[in-house]
Amino acid sequence: MVNKLLLLGDEAVAQGALDAGLSGVYAYPGTPSTEITEYIQQHPLARERGVRSRWCTNEKTAMEAALGMSYAGRRALVCMKHVGMNVCADAFVNAAVTGVNGGLVVLAADDPSMHSSQNEQDSRFYGRFAMVPVLEPSSQQEAYDMMSDAFALSERLQLPVLMRIVTRLAHSRAAVQVDIARAQNPLSPAADRTHWVLLPGNARRQYAALVEKQAEIKRIAAAATCNQLTLGRRGGVGIVACGIGYNYVREVASADVSVLKVSHYPLPEASVRQLAAHCSELLVVEDGQPVVEEQVRGLLPDDYPVCGRTTGHLPRTGELTPDNVAHALGKENRRAFDKAVNVAARPPQLCHGCGHRDVYEALNQVVSQYPAARVFGDIGCYTLGALPPYQAIDTCVDMGASITMAKGAADAGLHPAIAVIGDSTFTHSGMTGLLDAVNDQSPITVIISDNLTTAMTGGQDSAGTHKYEAICLALGVEREHLHVVVPLPKNMEEIRRIIRQEIEYQGVSVIIPQRDCIQAYARRNKQVAH
Repeated sequence: MVNKLLLLGDEAVAQGALDAGLSGVYAYPGTPSTEITEYIQQHPLARERGVRSRWCTNEKTAMEAALGMSYAGRRALVCMKHVGMNVCADAFVNAAVTGVNGGLVVLAADDPSMHSSQNEQDSRFYGRFAMVPVLEPSSQQEAYDMMSDAFALSERLQLPVLMRIVTRLAHSRAAVQVDIARAQNPLSPAADRTHWVLLPGNARRQYAALVEKQAEIKRIAAAATCNQLTLGRRGGVGIVACGIGYNYVREVASADVSVLKVSHYPLPEASVRQLAAHCSELLVVEDGQPVVEEQVRGLLPDDYPVCGRTTGHLPRTGELTPDNVAHALGKENRRAFDKAVNVAARPPQLCHGCGHRDVYEALNQVVSQYPAARVFGDIGCYTLGALPPYQAIDTCVDMGASITMAKGAADAGLHPAIAVIGDSTFTHSGMTGLLDAVNDQSPITVIISDNLTTAMTGGQDSAGTHKYEAICLALGVEREHLHVVVPLPKNMEEIRRIIRQEIEYQGVSVIIPQRDCIQAYARRNKQVAH
């Protein structure tokens, strides 16, 4: 009997990993990757097999733990959104040098158009940087099938494999045919210690071995069945379609157009040249940055026309759509609906009843008395405090930057310098910044707005819940300058007094407003009622 499931792209990845004999998934929640780990956490097979699936403190710890599971001989999956690749880059790049034992797949979910992100970076660059194979599925079925292929490829090459998906694939559904689950790998720790100890002598030898593998990696990619060259009419435009871009091409292009589908990197250079010889120009369709477009241009003569995102045929920013792909091919899709007019924009806002609201109200009242004050924000749902009606934060750059930017501004003489950071973000990458500030006795006030969960991505467990006071004391924050408050209207005068008091202190102070996320609280009550 054929077993089909209706799955999100994220869920297809998760099901594919489980059926490939997964022993552990390591991740930090981040849209659009979160549902992968959640699906595994809730799956009966994962519980039956004891698949490790708790959330990690950040993407670096996730990558390193997965590498440890691989060292022990078992198959491991690491999941993150694209900016998480920056956090785990040290471990990821060095894992290509150590090599792996059990299969290790790193799943990066990119977010073109920045639906819930601060940049549009393309994770395929990391694959090239680390010199490892990169897979980019074009459909949910291919995402499922590729997981088994990726683990097998990882063990064949003894390298991590990077799989890249994008928001539109991650969060859309399709029917997926699934197979019988493979058994997990047995425990078999790596025997050759020199591979895993990157002292310079060992590292040089391992790096040379990685370079030698590049020819085999290219041969495997060139022969991959997911890379398909279909030659149509001679002359005219040929299309290089990468990942989900292949779907859009098939939706809008004529059946006789020549297409090279690319889902396994390194780029199949011979197929690119064959397509170019058959056509008079090439259009590169890729969701993200012009990674392949630039490579294709480098493969062909300077006067051969190559079009794409850098030439304006496709938008330089934002995600692909069938409409902009059709436009690049000289067609226009007929719109079924006119664009809505006279509709007011509805920007996101903090939930009614959210403790962050009370924190920002108190903070704004105090800060208004200090014309030079600056509030350095961070990544989380509390970032919405930058919007009306609060307009309470002045910066938001990357995970953990609030504390270290406040420190740097204080070092420059700015006063008061205030940092606002969420509980999950603090343990993700704020603790080291606080230690720097303590060691330098920086005159900053840090507000750790603790809603007892990782709220922005759906209410996952936060690594430091009920531990923040102890962590701050252990990092050297003085007891008399560490305060835990409950952000409720009845406590506003106390909170304002504490903020004023600590702004005037010429050292590091921490205020922890602590109250349940209103959404998580409502979900728990609903579960209890049922």
